[in-house]
Amino acid sequence: MIEILAKRLRECRKARGYTQMQVSIYCDITEKAYQNYELMTREPKIEILMRIADLYDVSLDYLCGRSDEK
Repeated sequence: MIEILAKRLRECRKARGYTQMQVSIYCDITEKAYQNYELMTREPKIEILMRIADLYDVSLDYLCGRSDEK
């Protein structure tokens, strides 16, 4: 799951044209924390994952790889 999550976080961010810094500010986390999610070295807490899903306008199931439907 973490590999799919990291890949989809990166894909969604790039598709929206956001920088890692912009996403981290929106989620109220450090840029390093967000980088760690994309690098698969840490998993986000559910509260952060929900903010990210809202920002990218996708479902949690999509981000986690449980669905291919955004």
